[in-house]
Amino acid sequence: MASFPTSVFLCFSFFTFYFISSSTAHSTSSFSFNNFGHNSSFTLHGDAKVVNNGSSVQLAAGRITYKNPIKFYSGIPNKTVSFSTYFSFSVYSGSGNGDGLAFVVFADGSHLFDGNNGPFGLSNGADLKFLSVEFDTLMNHVGIDLSNFVSLKVANLSIANLGLNSGTRLQVWIDYESGSKRLEVRLNKFGENRPVSPLLFERIDLSKIWHKNERFYVGLSSSNGNSSQVCNVYSWSFTTRQSPDWMHSEPLDPIGFKEGDGKNVIKIHKKNDCVVWVVVALILGIGLGALGSFVGMFMWTILAKRRPVTPEEYAVKHVVDDNKCLSI
Repeated sequence: MASFPTSVFLCFSFFTFYFISSSTAHSTSSFSFNNFGHNSSFTLHGDAKVVNNGSSVQLAAGRITYKNPIKFYSGIPNKTVSFSTYFSFSVYSGSGNGDGLAFVVFADGSHLFDGNNGPFGLSNGADLKFLSVEFDTLMNHVGIDLSNFVSLKVANLSIANLGLNSGTRLQVWIDYESGSKRLEVRLNKFGENRPVSPLLFERIDLSKIWHKNERFYVGLSSSNGNSSQVCNVYSWSFTTRQSPDWMHSEPLDPIGFKEGDGKNVIKIHKKNDCVVWVVVALILGIGLGALGSFVGMFMWTILAKRRPVTPEEYAVKHVVDDNKCLSI
C-alpha cells in the first residue's frame, strides 16, 4: 500500500518543480565584490589600484571593469535581460573638482575609454554605444547618459541634501527592467535604507542599442581632470535576471508619461490577461497532478495483483476422513 502514495508524490513533485522552474524568473549572470584583495574577476586600468588591504579600489583617472562579458539577451525566445547593480563609494575633491564617477555599460570591443581626457575617462564619439549613470562632482548631480554625455535626465543632489565631493560614503542602486524599459537610480548615505522612490528614472529601450549577438561589459570609471580628486569604491555587485513571458513590468509612475506622446506611450495590460494566465496555470497543474495520480494508481494496481507462487512441496492436498474432509 505504501507504494501508491509514494509514486503519486514523486510524480506530482516532479511536474510541479518543472512547471515552477520554467515559469519563474532566473538569474543569468552575477558577481559581488565586498573585498577586492586577491580577486581575479575584475581588471584595473589607468591609475586604479587596490588599497587598504583590499577593502577598496582607489580611482583618480582610471576604472574597474568586470572581466567577463555579460549576455544582454537570454532565454528562448531571446529577450533582453533586466539588471541591477549596487555599489558604495566616496569622492574627495581636495583642492579642485574633477568629473566624478560613472557606472558604464558598454558593448564588447568598444573603444570607449580615453584615459583622463574625456568626461569620466570615457570617449565621446558618435559611433560609440554605451549607457552611463554619471555622478558629477562639479555640478553635484546624477545624470543618465546614452551614447553621449548630454544627459537625458539629471537630478540635482542639493535638493536631496546630498553632496558628492565631501568625502561622505554613499551607496547607489541602479535597476533596469526590460519589461517596462525603465532605468531607475537611487542614492543614499551609506548605512541608510534603500529609498522607496527613485531619485532619477528614464524609459530607455536598450534593445535598439545592442543587437542580439552582442555582449556587454560593465565598469566604474573616473577622471579627475588633472585635479586632486580621488574616488574610492568599497563594494560592488551586479546581477541580471530574466522575467517569464507572462509577467510584464510597468513603470512605477505611469502619470509621468504624457498621454498622446508617441515616444512615451505606455501600453497598460488588462488585469483580465493575468487572470486568464493564472487559470491556465491552475488547469495545467491540476491536469499534471491527475496524470501523476493515474500513473501511480496503475502501477500500484499491477503490483498489488501479483500473487506469490506456492512451491510444489507445499501444494494443496485433500485428505479424506470418515467424518470430514480437511484441506491441508
